[in-house]
Amino acid sequence: MADNPIHTFFQFLTGGIPDQVHLGGLRWFTVALYWAILLGSVAIFSINWRRDPRQRTVTHVSIYGMRVLIAGMWYLGTLWKLPLPVSAGFHYWLGASVKYSSFTWHAAIMQIFLNHIALIQPVVYLLEVFFTASLMLGFMVRLSGTLAALFTLNLLIGLYNDPTEWPWTYVGIICAHGMFAATQAGRSFGIDNLLAKRLVTGIRYDGPVARALALAS
Repeated sequence: MADNPIHTFFQFLTGGIPDQVHLGGLRWFTVALYWAILLGSVAIFSINWRRDPRQRTVTHVSIYGMRVLIAGMWYLGTLWKLPLPVSAGFHYWLGASVKYSSFTWHAAIMQIFLNHIALIQPVVYLLEVFFTASLMLGFMVRLSGTLAALFTLNLLIGLYNDPTEWPWTYVGIICAHGMFAATQAGRSFGIDNLLAKRLVTGIRYDGPVARALALAS
């Protein structure tokens, strides 16, 4: 029987997809981390639903759903960047971005990254975990959407000439995150909405941290 997205999703939630299985015991860390972020996302959705009736629209629910789906894409990408500091998958794709890059200057930069992969891979892993958490929790989405679009632009440039890749895939991902940033998608059932509408008590909303968060959300 052929697999299907629903079955694969439940396998992922229990550490059963190939990218998790090959990690051995480390796969349970990936399961626990995703469950923690997912439950946090559901909790924040519930708080928004109770405290802000204006969120209860098809538009806001749809934006929330799209954020969670795209966050899943980023989290799946983190799996083959484990174990740290160097995984075979990350080494292969970083090498591909050197080989197939659109520009010589970009290939040169990617070669520097490849030469220092043990430093670069943990940074990329944490960045993709940040994208996952930001989109699922609706926190600083304007910032994460912008960074994710730029991150994907780098992939577009680096893999543009790879015959196995379709460049428009990356264009679509860039546009999705650009829309998240431009429309402040974290204000749909996210922490960004709770902060923007001052629905969380005990926070100094006129402080420098709050102003910085407002710019990022």
